[in-house]
Amino acid sequence: MAGYTMDSASKTLGAGREETFEFRIVDRAGRVVRDFDEQHGERMHLIVVRRDLVHYQHLHPSLGADGTWTTTLTLPEPGVYRAFADFSVGGEALTLGTDLAVPGIFEFTQLPDPTGVAHTEEYEVILEAGTPTAGTEGSLAFRITSGDREVEQLEPYLGALGHLVALREGDLAFLHVHPTGGVGARLTFHAVFPSIGRYRLFLQFAHEGRVRTAGFTVEVRP
Repeated sequence: MAGYTMDSASKTLGAGREETFEFRIVDRAGRVVRDFDEQHGERMHLIVVRRDLVHYQHLHPSLGADGTWTTTLTLPEPGVYRAFADFSVGGEALTLGTDLAVPGIFEFTQLPDPTGVAHTEEYEVILEAGTPTAGTEGSLAFRITSGDREVEQLEPYLGALGHLVALREGDLAFLHVHPTGGVGARLTFHAVFPSIGRYRLFLQFAHEGRVRTAGFTVEVRP
């Protein structure tokens, strides 16, 4: 994208083992990029998910003086994972990706059917918006409850009350969206889905000092 590439030191990792993952961003002239804009409290967002859209992680690597980004990464099961580097340089937002392989017997997980309710630990998250349509801006509204009571005191996470990543089934087309509104237990996002298909939504929110992730499948129609 825009002549930039994501150059990772290793593309094969062991299953269930914590390892150091390093990568660099290289510009169109082959130079390592060292100057990044801050976005939502971080200069780099690293999204890692297996290609069947399970085992989602959202990490924030550290930048070394030589332009190398470093983080610890544990990929729990065999398969091919997609790592997305989401960042901004000179005011230009960019997303680059590379595949990571975890050797072993891979069991493909079918994407869950579309549903308006997801559970994460003791939290229930309700997707209240209608079905999104391709190519037009739509609203996605979420309500968060715990023990049949609305969670009224969501905590800031990276400068916002929530973060939403959408990945399209198959080619993993990527959207990273931040809320346009949040009142009490409700979060609202505006997003443009580029084409029809099934997408997996990963909503992250913070409560009682911890970040939780809820996953939804949505069908984007013409």
